[in-house]
Amino acid sequence: MIGRTLAHYRIVAALGAGGMGEVYRATDIKLGRDVALKVLPGEMAADPERLARFRREAQALAALDHPGIVTVYSVEEADGVHFLTMQLVEGRPLDQVIAQGKLPIAGSGARSPRPWAPPTPRASSTGT
Repeated sequence: MIGRTLAHYRIVAALGAGGMGEVYRATDIKLGRDVALKVLPGEMAADPERLARFRREAQALAALDHPGIVTVYSVEEADGVHFLTMQLVEGRPLDQVIAQGKLPIAGSGARSPRPWAPPTPRASSTGT
């Protein structure tokens, strides 16, 4: 995926992977900013149930506005690839910080969306 352009997002680096996809650093060519781009793997996108779950996840996250949650910009499809775009947060991956046996402290350089805060009631009710 690195070097590929989806819609107006040029993928420049891999950031990580999880159960619902891979996350890349991408440049929004129209706005001139870097974003996090989460791509749903093709085999999951071919499953209507998993594709619906991916879209629900994007909608649930986009409905939240909280300092401890990244901002979702869009959910899209380009060239048969389903992806969502999110706020890019710089720093060390949070799993590396947690593996050291301590939670990040604001300003420590850990890649946490924003200073940590407990989930909001709305986040808890959406299962996020």
